[in-house]
Amino acid sequence: MQDNNLNKILHYIDKLKPEAIELMKAIVPIKALGPLNDGEGEKEKAEFIKNYLKSCGISNIREFSSQDAAVPGGLRSNLVAQIPGKNPSSKVWILCHLDVVPEGDRSKWDTDPFEAVVKDGRIYGRGTEDNHQGLVSAVMTLRAFNELGIQPKHDLGVVFVSDEETGSTHGLQFLINHHADLFSKEDWIIVPDAGEPDGSMVEVAEKSILWIKFKTIGKQVHASMPEKGINAFKAAGHLVVKLEELYQRFGDRDEVFDPPISTFEPTKKEANVPNINTIPGDDVFYLDCRVLPQYEISQVLDEVQKICSSIENEFRVKIEISTSQKEQAAAPTPADAAVVIALKNAIQQVYGIRAEARGIGGGTVAAIFRRAGYKAAVWSTIDDMAHQPNEYCVIENMINDAKVFAHVCLQEN
Repeated sequence: MQDNNLNKILHYIDKLKPEAIELMKAIVPIKALGPLNDGEGEKEKAEFIKNYLKSCGISNIREFSSQDAAVPGGLRSNLVAQIPGKNPSSKVWILCHLDVVPEGDRSKWDTDPFEAVVKDGRIYGRGTEDNHQGLVSAVMTLRAFNELGIQPKHDLGVVFVSDEETGSTHGLQFLINHHADLFSKEDWIIVPDAGEPDGSMVEVAEKSILWIKFKTIGKQVHASMPEKGINAFKAAGHLVVKLEELYQRFGDRDEVFDPPISTFEPTKKEANVPNINTIPGDDVFYLDCRVLPQYEISQVLDEVQKICSSIENEFRVKIEISTSQKEQAAAPTPADAAVVIALKNAIQQVYGIRAEARGIGGGTVAAIFRRAGYKAAVWSTIDDMAHQPNEYCVIENMINDAKVFAHVCLQEN
């Protein structure tokens, strides 16, 4: 690595801080919600990013759209922006996602969730950390190399995908299925979508993800005559409690992960009857399961079915279960993979710390890369505010992460 080029790049990224803040302020108000989150997709945000990159002199931009009749125009956007490196046979990829989750309960926000508010070294707003921090850092890395005229050692590509928050069918999975020639098994792939506040974790492994919908079916009656009906809500409540047994049935620990256990948590609940004095005949709730890789998802579903059968017998209800997401954990990226080593070197240089390869309980699109045989590493410097009210990103982290990406791009194979 040429220290002179590295110093120039790092200094220039510092100078781009006002530009990074302005880009964040511009993209947060563009609501990129998928149709499963009652939104219209990512097209508007993709168009903005594409035009922004062009205005910065980055011309090699391609769009790969996935057909989706659930959004206006019928297309979900995926962008790929690249600048050439000295060795065109190898590439560094940074993958970010365009979509965000809904704001949730607005009363819990201190600011408008879809306005980027700069305060005390942070930028507040929905999507600022998940995943606009990584997106902005990647764009600033592109700008620094392009505007200084410095070639990275490898081709540098940034991928902006849709649909990450609701399964990636129209995002990275679409690219892997239909445009796999974009990527090589020797590429260095970085996904800035998980991390620690000090940047000390390079994520190389993830748990399986299982989202289960439970519909409990009973018999609706007037609440004053419960003996004439079957209370679907009461049975569902007992089911929620009994599902806690999954923690014991799948009780292994793996200290590579944080938390080091499988988790089984009830989350969303749908409305049943609109009035107080009616016993509901139907009730619907969901369970979010994050399962250690040593367990098969089919094992979990078998145990869930046994638990449901016991509730059916006890309360005379029928329980229908279905899955809205079911992803078996991929094989981990080796801790000594080239991209992991390169990231650890860069983190040491920029942050002055030794990062460790670890696993996480959440899921990222890196799992899709890993299932397809690519070695992907997930890394960023974040306070873990994703999906929370008053989500924010730390401005210095956004800038320093761009420096880490730049450092990786200047390392030899």
